[in-house]
Amino acid sequence: MIGHIAYAHGSPCPTAVLDARQLPQGDHTLKQALTDIRRCLQAAGEGHVLKMALIRPSEHPMYDLDYRFVQALPGEDRFELRGSCGHSILSAVTAAERSGMLGALEVGDRVRVNVLNNGDSVVCEVDEISGDEREFTAYFVRPQAVPVARLLLTGEATTALEAGGARREVSLISSGNPYAFVDARTLGISDHSELFMAGAEFFAALAEIRAAASAHLGWPADGAFPKIAAIMPVEAGRIAARAISVPGWHPTIALTGAVCLGTAIRTPGTIPWRLAREVGCIDGLIDIVTPGGNTAVTAATPDVAGEPALTWVSVSRKRVDFHGSFAMQPSAPCTSRS
Repeated sequence: MIGHIAYAHGSPCPTAVLDARQLPQGDHTLKQALTDIRRCLQAAGEGHVLKMALIRPSEHPMYDLDYRFVQALPGEDRFELRGSCGHSILSAVTAAERSGMLGALEVGDRVRVNVLNNGDSVVCEVDEISGDEREFTAYFVRPQAVPVARLLLTGEATTALEAGGARREVSLISSGNPYAFVDARTLGISDHSELFMAGAEFFAALAEIRAAASAHLGWPADGAFPKIAAIMPVEAGRIAARAISVPGWHPTIALTGAVCLGTAIRTPGTIPWRLAREVGCIDGLIDIVTPGGNTAVTAATPDVAGEPALTWVSVSRKRVDFHGSFAMQPSAPCTSRS
């Protein structure tokens, strides 16, 4: 098998992109094969690659690629098969072009991706091409408009949790991926500079809230979901965010995190909705400020039967570098090649 590695700027690590047609279909045997691939990557000095994208040409006439995301968890043979990763979707499109699964891309081309993990439809529009780098705008498109209230994981705009001996208010919402959003100011953070500099104590506080959210939802405590991000206002049209990834701070915010935050901003009563009004952003484009750079997000939520309904979310200015390919044989070292 030939694998490919691509890196979407802002992601915690590169993505290993693999041809799903050459992998087992059952979860148990798939995990065994992925364990071999992790060992192979480690032997090649690529052990930091914890994201995997399994792709194939789609048989569905609406899509170009079928995509399945796998998150490697701490421990050699542990994997999260739920959820998705927008950065890895863009890495997968870039690798699919290089491998020949897609034709050569040009500016303005749109690649339609069917996300098998959660049923998302993602359109990746090429904005710029330079050598091995591609820049995209990603559109997360709903086949049918969905009332935003249905995306609330508890049916409520905010949920009170007990975490770290205190009562914490969060908004639990799923769009792109399930997230818990908390106002950083309620955790003693005064401005976005302090948010970005906060260390182990603040990380532990967020991790406790995330664990409480998992327990509240009845989800596995050692899984990757829901993800969590602390947010706060910055200035007109800008909200700061700091998120936890696996197994530490996310350098920016996950692309699916930007999608979920963009959706939550348009969902009445949520913590992001409140903060958006503080910075004067009632609708349209908003900038998410993170420790590793800014991300622009727009969510379209027209009124349907008297309530806002999500039709699409776009995230722009996303760059991807192709890092190379590797020959992989189970239980044998990888051989890297450019």
